[in-house]
Parts: sequence; structure tokens; C-alpha cells
Amino acid sequence: QVQLVESGGGLVQAGGSLRLSCAASGLPFSTYSMGWFRQPPGKEREFVAAVGRIGTTSYGDSVKGRFAISRDNAKSTVYLRMNSLKPEDTALYYCAAAPRWSGATSPGYDYWGQGTQVTVSS
Repeated sequence: QVQLVESGGGLVQAGGSLRLSCAASGLPFSTYSMGWFRQPPGKEREFVAAVGRIGTTSYGDSVKGRFAISRDNAKSTVYLRMNSLKPEDTALYYCAAAPRWSGATSPGYDYWGQGTQVTVSS
């Protein structure tokens, strides 16, 4: 079955950096678009970033210029590099996979990971 397993979350001070990873299995990874979403405490889930099959990228307004999404098809892994972290970036970060480009549209993603917690202290 399809599995998406996130890792790399943790506690970091404001201004610091983290790199999240999402390892996929059970699907033809290179043919899927991949996305990162996050859910801050007590708030709705929101779009963070997406990368298409050929490397097209899209970012949420709040992370543009600070976060970078990338993929390694040989490793079936998608990454999210997060720089200049702010306390408002604190959230549970989810990886998701879509059979076609879905960008920020979460219903387009068929598969979701369990999430990895990122906490940014001020």
C-alpha cells in the first residue's frame, strides 16, 4: 500500500532552519506531484509548497522566499527546506501525493502522511 513518511521536524529557535523529508513507497513516485501542507494549533490546514513531476513549484504566500521544495525521484523522496523560521511557522507538517498537478488544492491529493511536528520558539 502507499505510504508517505515524514521526518525532520523538531524544536528550533526563530531564525533557524530545518529540512523536512517525506519518503514515499507503493506508488510511481516520479509520476506524482508532491505537496507539503501544515496545520497550526487550532487552525485550518494550509498549503505550504508543491512540486510537479518535472520540477514546477508553487508556494504559499507566507513561506515564499524562505522555504524551498525539492524532490529526488531516485530516492522517492520530497524535501522541504525551511529557512528564517518564525514562531508562526509552528505546525504539524504533512506530505501529500497527487496523480496530477494540484498545487494548493488539497482535494487533489490522494495520499497523505501522518505529519511531523515543527515548533519554532521565539
